[in-house]
Amino acid sequence: YTISNLCCLKASLTDWNRTWYTANPDLTQCFQNTVLVWVPCIYLWLLAPFYCLHLYCHDSGRIRMSCLCCAKTVRLHFIVQSFSHKRKTQHMVFLLSPIIRSMTVILALCIIQLERIRGCRSSVFLFLFWVLAVVCSLVPLRAKIQLAMDEVYIVRYFAFFSYFTIQLAQLFLCCFAAKTTLSPVFNLLQNPCPVKDASFLSKILFWWFTGLVVKGYRTPLEAEDLWTLREEDTSRKIIAELEEDWTDECAKVQKQEKALAAGAALGSRLPDQAQLLRKLQKEQSSGFFLLRTMARKFGPYFLTGTLYIIFHDAFMFAIPQVINFLLRSLLLDFMRDEDAPLWKGYFYATLMFLLSCLQSLFNHQYMYTCFTVGMRVKTAVMGLVYRKSLVINSSARRTCTVGEIVNLVSADTQKLMDFVVYFNAVWLAPIEISLCLFFLWQHLGPSALAGIATVILIFPLNGLIAKKRSKLQVQMKFMDGRIRLMNEILSGIKILKFYAWEKAFLEQVLGLREKELKALKKSQILYSISIASFNSSSFLIAFSMFGVYVMLDDRNVLDAQKVFVSMALINILKTPLSQLPFAISTTMQAMVSLRRLGKYLCSEELREDNVSKAPFYVVIENGNFSWSAEGPPCLKSIHVPRGSLVAVVGHVGSGKSSLLSAMLGETEKRSGCVTVKGSVAYVPQQAWIQNATVQDNILFGREKLKTWYHRVLEGCALLPDLEILPAGDATEIGEKGLNLSGGQKQRVSLARAVYRKADVYLMDDPLSAVDAHVGQHIFDKVIGPKGVLRDKTRILVTHGMSFLPQADFILVLGDGEITESGSYQELLSRHGAFADFIHTFANAERKESAIQRGEKHSVKRRPCKSNSNMEPVSETDQEPVPEDLGKLTEADKARSGRVSLNVAFDYFKTIGLAIIVPIVFLYAFQQGASLAYNYWLSVWADDPIVNGTQTDTDLKLIVFGALGFVQGIAIFGTTVAISVCGIIASSHLHADLLINVLRSPMSFFECTPSGNLLNRFSKEIDAIDCMVPDGLKMMLCYVFKLMEVCIIVLLAMPFAAVVILPLALLYAFVQSFYVATSCQLRRLEAVSRSPIYTHFNETVQGASVIRAFGEQSRFILQTNKRVDFNQTSYFPRFVATRWLAVNLEFVGNGVVLAAAILSVMGKGTLSPGIVGLAVSHSLQVTGILSWIVRSWTDVENNIVSVERVNEYADTPKEASWSIEGSSLPPDWPQRGTIEFQDYGLQYRKGLELALKGITLQVHERERVGIVGRTGAGKSSLALGIFRILEAAKGKILIDGVDIADVGLHDLRSRITIIPQDPVLFSGSLRMNLDPFDTYTDEEVWRSLELAHLQNFVSNLPDKINHECSEGGENLSLGQRQLVCLARALLRKTKILVLDEATAAVDLETDALIQSTIRTQFEDCTVLTVAHRLNTIMDYTRVIVMDRGHISEMDTPANLIAQRGQFYRMCREAGLM
Repeated sequence: YTISNLCCLKASLTDWNRTWYTANPDLTQCFQNTVLVWVPCIYLWLLAPFYCLHLYCHDSGRIRMSCLCCAKTVRLHFIVQSFSHKRKTQHMVFLLSPIIRSMTVILALCIIQLERIRGCRSSVFLFLFWVLAVVCSLVPLRAKIQLAMDEVYIVRYFAFFSYFTIQLAQLFLCCFAAKTTLSPVFNLLQNPCPVKDASFLSKILFWWFTGLVVKGYRTPLEAEDLWTLREEDTSRKIIAELEEDWTDECAKVQKQEKALAAGAALGSRLPDQAQLLRKLQKEQSSGFFLLRTMARKFGPYFLTGTLYIIFHDAFMFAIPQVINFLLRSLLLDFMRDEDAPLWKGYFYATLMFLLSCLQSLFNHQYMYTCFTVGMRVKTAVMGLVYRKSLVINSSARRTCTVGEIVNLVSADTQKLMDFVVYFNAVWLAPIEISLCLFFLWQHLGPSALAGIATVILIFPLNGLIAKKRSKLQVQMKFMDGRIRLMNEILSGIKILKFYAWEKAFLEQVLGLREKELKALKKSQILYSISIASFNSSSFLIAFSMFGVYVMLDDRNVLDAQKVFVSMALINILKTPLSQLPFAISTTMQAMVSLRRLGKYLCSEELREDNVSKAPFYVVIENGNFSWSAEGPPCLKSIHVPRGSLVAVVGHVGSGKSSLLSAMLGETEKRSGCVTVKGSVAYVPQQAWIQNATVQDNILFGREKLKTWYHRVLEGCALLPDLEILPAGDATEIGEKGLNLSGGQKQRVSLARAVYRKADVYLMDDPLSAVDAHVGQHIFDKVIGPKGVLRDKTRILVTHGMSFLPQADFILVLGDGEITESGSYQELLSRHGAFADFIHTFANAERKESAIQRGEKHSVKRRPCKSNSNMEPVSETDQEPVPEDLGKLTEADKARSGRVSLNVAFDYFKTIGLAIIVPIVFLYAFQQGASLAYNYWLSVWADDPIVNGTQTDTDLKLIVFGALGFVQGIAIFGTTVAISVCGIIASSHLHADLLINVLRSPMSFFECTPSGNLLNRFSKEIDAIDCMVPDGLKMMLCYVFKLMEVCIIVLLAMPFAAVVILPLALLYAFVQSFYVATSCQLRRLEAVSRSPIYTHFNETVQGASVIRAFGEQSRFILQTNKRVDFNQTSYFPRFVATRWLAVNLEFVGNGVVLAAAILSVMGKGTLSPGIVGLAVSHSLQVTGILSWIVRSWTDVENNIVSVERVNEYADTPKEASWSIEGSSLPPDWPQRGTIEFQDYGLQYRKGLELALKGITLQVHERERVGIVGRTGAGKSSLALGIFRILEAAKGKILIDGVDIADVGLHDLRSRITIIPQDPVLFSGSLRMNLDPFDTYTDEEVWRSLELAHLQNFVSNLPDKINHECSEGGENLSLGQRQLVCLARALLRKTKILVLDEATAAVDLETDALIQSTIRTQFEDCTVLTVAHRLNTIMDYTRVIVMDRGHISEMDTPANLIAQRGQFYRMCREAGLM
């Protein structure tokens, strides 16, 4: 049978006269009863097996029978019953169709039950089936309604109406998702993501997100309001699967490398070029392997996104644009044909609307998929890099700085995320461009070649501009330099304030900023040319094509169809043209990032066999170790029995630290074996402290055992320090322990190891940074034969000679070898190098540090050394401390609510109204030119055709070209103007921020993490430089473009105002909802990002400690937690954009529908030209609306940077640097007398006074020593003289002048301090001595000579222009201290303050510094805050401070005679 035979011999399947060429269209009865019935059934039967297989493979747990499930089942029973309606069968089809329908509905019923059993909550498959069924029933429904209206007996149609109603109900029920039986894990989630419970319709329209948008609109979102991540997006899930794959890939890379190495070993040594080639090949292959691993993990999901974009492109071309341009041409034909029926116009209009909607849906599903994959890639990369940083070996670690590793997880991860979004454009854009040009060729013939030529010209122009701009990337170099300098300024801010150097560094920063902005300005002008050429590209292509088309032949006429269909295609062409260069650039950058990541992730790891477990506690047999595979060996052999104390001594660089590293497995083992039994605790030479409370640092992830914890604190002499700290052990320690002294940091580090109760203790010189008496206390209570660790195996590296007699065994190291070993007495009796060393230094050291046994008890009540920024707290004040008292650093807080209008006003105020008004007029002029040339085209298109030609085509072409050219010039003008305005604003804002920060008091820097400040100077200023102006450009461009479209539509159809106004209100309503939520999500995401990088930074620096304690898994969990917390705000942030875009594009598609329907309704009065103009412009509304909101949001999101930069304008400031009209003599102070009159000082308001009623007179040329316990107020005196802290009461007079009346710079530049921490800045040695270039080279050399540095500096290649690295790390600690002495010698002021200046140097350097001070500063007043009492025994006076008061003051001899506090201190130090 044919289908016609099934229906009736006379019936035909199709009849175009009845369907198309009629005023009342209908389908044939045969078509209705066969094709429309069978299409949904065929869909279901064909795809059901595949769907059932999919359900079988994906079990999500049974769903219990719910009301929704019951309703679906019951309604299907009704449908089956409706088909059993008896009727007289005339033809085969009337028997066959109900049977097919019944069988299909039964199949649907079975699928519903199977979905319930397999836990499918929302069925795409059945949703599409019911959509198809309803759509196919619409034509029969119309026919049945018409028949029912004509007949009296309508009961016969009841079955069909019932069937249709139930179908509609089924479709409606399919829009909801069934509730699942929650798993125990799901129950634990506080705020699960609603996408899991969302129906198919809710997912494609992103309605599941609406709840959060509404919540964000009502009240500003907080971190608690955000959903927990879906299981598949969590770090644990992603990295667990990926790590296994990556380990296999890594093994392949290493196998390849070994094969290459073996090949090279067989032949002769490879030449340098070949080695370089091999290195590059390794990097590329590691990058490729990483890409392959990622593709295997995320590829399948990414491919679904690719499928969406192909569908989107198919709709964009095949339907809404290519077929759509046919529709519009038909629509225009329909306009010309007065007899054409109206339904066709409505049909085309509705079809355009539906296809535009489908295009939107597929596009945003694609974007959602890409961003989800991007988010998972970010999680994966961060996880892999973090885990690698915990196992990387020392030689590989040396090749990358902490900054570079952090860069891998920030910049490189971002590039990979961009790559995921734009990769498909690399191959899709050329196809789209080719298709556009093909259709243009079809439309305009060979004239399309002119358009191709224009495209080919635009590409190289933009390529040339991009090349020029990349050369101007030196701006990045200046920016890096500026950030590096800012980092140093913030690290050494105390020195800057002491020396009054803020202005010198301010000028340096502003100089770099000026160069940066100069390069940025040039780059922005080139970018403006690029934007102007791109925005004018549609005009240039149209101008060249239309020009060639009309010039080729007089009979080539431009009618509305040719003009507006071509313009629609040219508008499509703009998107791939703009995307392709960006996509290629993004792909290239991603390849570089993949290589960098691959190189790091494939770098060598610490071998597990470096250390093995065995019965002996610590054994090294024939050990031969080095720091890298190629480096020189650094150790030999050792045996350590259980419970013994082994002291390791030797000169600098002899291999003491390397010995401990070998025991930890940190060094490369060349030969031999290392065995360590039991758990290990490690105390590094440079204490590694976390940004956490004191308690958290000591417990280090273990439970708190109160008694043991207290014993540890007591043993490590931390109890007195805890009394000084504002919240005891709950006090937060700043980054890198910034608010603890060196000794306190070292004792916290030791306490962490002791608390661990490990079997083996490896201690790398933990007693060097503490005072001698504290060192002895710790040795006696913790490390020594009677200490808490007496039964443990202890290996102690030390420089303290007094501890050696109590060691069970001593190892003497020299040049990486054990030169001598044995007990103390054995080594002395040998009269070797060790014995000579002991005799030379023991006497000197004993004098200063040997503690009388009878005085040990005094240590217990004696607080240990504390830094000046610790608030002294009275011991009597035992009130419970508030929770936030121990909080030091203030975390970056996310502000809430919309950005205040005042912020935008402040931004525009810095630019100036005189510039802003002309810019707005320039934009209006630009859009006016665009409107004029588009209107001119419509007039041209309406020009009557006489004898197959149009008149005055040359004139029309010239006017068209002139208007387009004017628009191009205006675009260039507006973009340049906004860029320049942005640079003016950012220049002012940066300068204000810099001055505000430098003028802040020291307390501000102690409370504000340097990361927060650096973030302002880098990320926030960068956003103000580029993002805010770019957002403004885009926003203004699209706002005026929207106005142009509205004017065109309203000119063509004034009635459109009825539709446009409500849509505009709806648009504004949706936008206000979105912006409030989006801004807050951006803030939350930014705030949660910083802790990730801080944690990374901290981990990389303390990796050896984390490994030694075996805490890797805990730290991995912590970083997972931080990354997941950041992703909880990143995920809704990109979903918000999709939610907005989908909703807005439906609003935009409403404008398209309105324009098309109104043009059909006004068919008698409208010309084809104006209709073509209105409809082609209305098609752009969707894109314009999305871009307006996107750019508006970008501006509002980025203007938050202005808000954050201006935050520091309101913080407290220091007094003014200099006082105008001051009568201070230029040579003040001439005598150097200092007088304190009832002087009081406090660290912060609300705390008690640190200095109480100090009254004191220091005469000229007097040398005064200041001593006292920790927290007694010694350093506070020095801080008061320099006005680092202002007086709470009383005053200080220098040479009779009240220092409160002197400008800070005038005061600080006339007196000098040699601080405790020797800080140098990156730059020349000369700059470090004399940043203002005040002194001659001879004077500089003289100061170096007196500071005993002349020989050292003379031997440097660049002499005094020698470049110091960041923090002066390429000089030793002692040399840095001598540079600080040289600074003081150069300034040679009448007053010199030494704030424990020799605390960190060895005995030899101390002696040098003291002798220089005695000779060079003999005519000056010297105040010394003393650390080593023997240095002040020859001073004229000694002041003993106690709890902020002066308890004793006299000559050293008299004070000893009085047998008071000073006498006791001298006895403790062994000076009596």
